[in-house]
Amino acid sequence: MKSNQKKQTKNKSHIPLRLNILFAGVFVCFALLILRLGYLQIVSGEEFEAEVARTETTLATGNVPRGEIYDAEHRKMVGNTAVQTITYTRGQGVSSEDMAKIALGLAAVIDMPSKVRVENESEYDITPRDLQDYWLVLNEEKINKRLSEKELDLSGSDFYQTQISKVTDEDIAQMSDVETEAAAIFKKMNGAYALTTINIKNENVTDQEIALVSEHLSSLPGVDTGTDWIRNYPQEGMLKSILGEVSTEEQGVPESQLSTYLARGYARNDRVGNSQLEQQYESVLSGSKSKSETQTNTNGDIIETIEQYAGEKGDNLVLTTDMDFQETIEQIAVESLGEREGDNDRIYIAASDPQTGEILALVGKKYNSETGKIEDDALGNITQSYSMGSAVKGATVLAGYMDGALTFDDNVIVDAPLKTGQTQSISSVFNRNGSVALNDIGALEQSSNVYMAKVVLRMGGQYQLNSKGTFPINVNQVMTKLRYYFAQFGLGVETGIDLPGEATGYVGPNPNAGLAMFFGFGQYDTYTPIQLLQYASTIANGGTRIALRLVDEIWSTGEDGGLGTIETQLEPEILNTVNVDPKAMERVHQGFYQVVHGANGSARSRFVGAEYEAAGKTGTAQAFYNGKSVTNKTFVGYAPYDNPEITVAVIVPNLPNNNTNYENTIAARKVMDAYFKVGEYKEATPDEDATDSSEGAE
Repeated sequence: MKSNQKKQTKNKSHIPLRLNILFAGVFVCFALLILRLGYLQIVSGEEFEAEVARTETTLATGNVPRGEIYDAEHRKMVGNTAVQTITYTRGQGVSSEDMAKIALGLAAVIDMPSKVRVENESEYDITPRDLQDYWLVLNEEKINKRLSEKELDLSGSDFYQTQISKVTDEDIAQMSDVETEAAAIFKKMNGAYALTTINIKNENVTDQEIALVSEHLSSLPGVDTGTDWIRNYPQEGMLKSILGEVSTEEQGVPESQLSTYLARGYARNDRVGNSQLEQQYESVLSGSKSKSETQTNTNGDIIETIEQYAGEKGDNLVLTTDMDFQETIEQIAVESLGEREGDNDRIYIAASDPQTGEILALVGKKYNSETGKIEDDALGNITQSYSMGSAVKGATVLAGYMDGALTFDDNVIVDAPLKTGQTQSISSVFNRNGSVALNDIGALEQSSNVYMAKVVLRMGGQYQLNSKGTFPINVNQVMTKLRYYFAQFGLGVETGIDLPGEATGYVGPNPNAGLAMFFGFGQYDTYTPIQLLQYASTIANGGTRIALRLVDEIWSTGEDGGLGTIETQLEPEILNTVNVDPKAMERVHQGFYQVVHGANGSARSRFVGAEYEAAGKTGTAQAFYNGKSVTNKTFVGYAPYDNPEITVAVIVPNLPNNNTNYENTIAARKVMDAYFKVGEYKEATPDEDATDSSEGAE
């Protein structure tokens, strides 16, 4: 009995001991936890507060004004207009929802264009889809409640498109005007890349808007005010198609060259030259971007921007073209179009310095039958090609000399109509039925088609003609040689002009012997006006093919914002030297001289009385346009004859076959008169001005 009582007593005393141990352990744990919390609060508190408030400093870039373009006399043709702007720099990791809220805050203080596109309207600011995107960002939770379980399991673009489909017309109709403007702002913000600055509004920004935005900058992370630039054209439409354009921020850099631009430090939405001179000289005009240190908080919001480098405006281009001379030639072209006939609705006139390749004038004018207005088509000089006719005969003669088909002892050929079973018969305008022996100079003066055709046959080894009208020559071999020789003058190849997208003309397919002969007098392959100009220049300077160019110099920007100092003087670029005996070249010069001065010269009547000695070659080509047989009239020439300063090419295409239009030579004469300031373009002397004034007073 006693032993049982002892046992029970022992058991009772054992349970409280375990509880005591448990309580002691809990106490120790709590003590350690309190100590740890105290350590974190007291010892490491500042460190954690700093981590919460941690900012990250990164480098952001900004755009600078683009370089400007001036004419040869330093008169501005493309400039920049400074405008007030409201900008946004997107921080790293900023969510779409955050941007949408910033957009809404900004819309409350500025007037943002927000015209919504409707069907068949071309002018608008945002689309219905832009409104859906904006509404979805701010109401995603509400939209997700409209989705089925299956739809909620979707991902990526499929999920987003499903969400968009649930945004109803009623949802959009309930948006306020401010929210619609916010959608337009959000669209622009959403197109920005991290740490790149874009313009939210840079047109018609008022002083009041600038003031209101400045007051609310603390609540609009990434938003700022500043100054932007837009291109202006003081000379209005002059050379507009040649000067080119700059992309918008929405267009950004061209997708086809994205990797190249990114490697050069561009952002995707940077404005770049996207055509003609603006594109060709992008690296010169673009300038150096500004650089700023941006501090972002843990949410990615930009909280401070410190400019480190203000950037540098792009360098400026000085053209080879004098604005006054260009304007005069444009007026000549307009006057010539007043004499248009049939389907002729355009004229091209190009002029250059044959010694340097500098473009003196580049004119294209086109009549728009719908509007009744004459439009600029200067770009057509490098993009449009035509059969040039006899104007290219100088190249055929020289090809004959280079190939050995003509020699100084054997250059007389009988001009008599040629019958061929492969093409229509070949004859010369001055000799439809007879038989006339001509040398190379006389053939150029009288524009003998037969002479050129027989030169082509000689290049194929055929000196004697048969009565069957067949010509057993290796056509492909002859055509390859002809095109090789023509290319030495710039015909059928790029001229090296400093513009992108130069066309090289049309290469006729499947030639036969008859078509090869037609090639010899310019009625098979087609060439551009600028190629015709280079061909004439190469002959004018004695056989050196020089790249044509529109830019003469590159200048820095001065303190006053205008031209500073010259940085680069572009030098003539020699593409090749024609491999021909100088005596042969001189004979072509004489032939061209006879065209203008000889008794039988086709341009003689137009240059009678000129105060300078010119040389040149006319051309007439049969072609097809709009399913009709038409005539192209052309002219190439240069002056002065003994030391050429100017080369001219004129193309008047698509005339009726029976026409009375001679604007090819009439316009050419006017261009040369204008260049030398003679005839109706003679400048009045101070004495003459005084006399005119006194006569007017009387």
